[in-house]
Amino acid sequence: MIAYRKVIRIFFYGLLFALLLFVKIFIDKENSFKDKIYPHTRIDNVDFGGRTRKYITEYFDKKNLSLVKVNFEIKLYDETVATLSGGQINLNYDGRGLAERAFLIGRSANIWSRFYQKMASMFFRQSFQIDSNIDFDHDEIRQTVTRLETSFDKPAKNALFKFENNKVLSFRQEENGLKLKSGEFLNDFAAQVYTLKTKRQTRIIVQIKSQPIYPEITLAKANNFGIEELIGEGKSDYTHSIPERVHNVILASSKFNGVLIPKDKVFSFNETVGDISSSTGYQPAYIIKNGKTVLGDGGGVCQVSTTLFRAALNSGLPIVERNAHAYRVGYYENDAKPGLDATVFSPSVDLKIKNDTPAYILVQTEVDENNNLLYFRFYGKKDNRQVNISAPVLWDVQPPPTDLYQDDPTLKKGVVKQVDFAAWGGKASFDYKVTYPGGRVEEKKFFSSYKPWQAVFLVGTAD
Repeated sequence: MIAYRKVIRIFFYGLLFALLLFVKIFIDKENSFKDKIYPHTRIDNVDFGGRTRKYITEYFDKKNLSLVKVNFEIKLYDETVATLSGGQINLNYDGRGLAERAFLIGRSANIWSRFYQKMASMFFRQSFQIDSNIDFDHDEIRQTVTRLETSFDKPAKNALFKFENNKVLSFRQEENGLKLKSGEFLNDFAAQVYTLKTKRQTRIIVQIKSQPIYPEITLAKANNFGIEELIGEGKSDYTHSIPERVHNVILASSKFNGVLIPKDKVFSFNETVGDISSSTGYQPAYIIKNGKTVLGDGGGVCQVSTTLFRAALNSGLPIVERNAHAYRVGYYENDAKPGLDATVFSPSVDLKIKNDTPAYILVQTEVDENNNLLYFRFYGKKDNRQVNISAPVLWDVQPPPTDLYQDDPTLKKGVVKQVDFAAWGGKASFDYKVTYPGGRVEEKKFFSSYKPWQAVFLVGTAD
């Protein structure tokens, strides 16, 4: 019995000694980490045990230096619409905050949590993982997105079609709008920033996506003529025209804007343009008359007929009547090869086309005065006809005759006035082929014969 008590006593004192020894070791270890991070405390899998908070802060400050150099390209489709640097958006790790979070391991306000974390980290080698986060100035990103929305967001436009007195007074084809997917972009941007934790990059492309906004009223709903879409366009360049000619081009083209061509109707240029004279507002400009280039009312109207001819070709319409100019006119070769012109001279020389499409055709004209361009656009309903226009071929080219100088007693001596202009002669042609749904094919060759033209100068003889 005495021996048993002795064993118990020895065991008790041994246990007490071990406990005191553990407490001493515990206190010594705890004191060694008094101002340091407890062991096996990791940030992004990097062990910062035994390090100070200052060390962690400086560690992430160094990482922040590389983040400043990162450049973000924001792209809409394939176009770069904005760029931002890491410095602009204050791209950074919160080193100080991470240091404080690491330092709190083993220093929790809860006594049991605090004891467990100390024991686990110092004696059982348990790791405590902290994940960092790269932060940035979210307001700067939102402001950038707002600027992009201002530039690229646009509302849908409803079609406009106002018909009065057999003419369309107001017209606008519907237009789809566009809206940037700003919320999705902000999420994508944050995701791209996150990749910098594991992948070192200096250039990051972030796409900003968009979605179409559709109009409530389409062209098909806005009228009863079956007009739904653009079916063809013609263009010509009137560069080098004198001001009077430009005036006439604008005036004559306005006569066609808003005109409707009924289905199966043969359309006459001369009937539509009406009287061409000073009494209807036209100014004197150069025209071809009686084999000469002279000043006459309405010079430049053939620019309009030529443009309408090209629109009809591109729309695949039958050309009932077309006449080439007597000689090559430079205006019509500014943007096309010889042979794509059409002259008119009321009442005998006309341009006529036929509307054989499934609906009415609405004619819209536009004059781009800044770039000296005239447009004719035909709106109607497509029927999937295929149009093939061969490149014009020019042959039998002939130089202009020698300049002609004629005495003119109405001009003073020493005055020389050019009244006609030289032009090379030649023959030109192109093939026009329209394949209709069902296989029917219509083919036509357009031929032009241009005379070589002589420059004429009047020489003054009067005293």
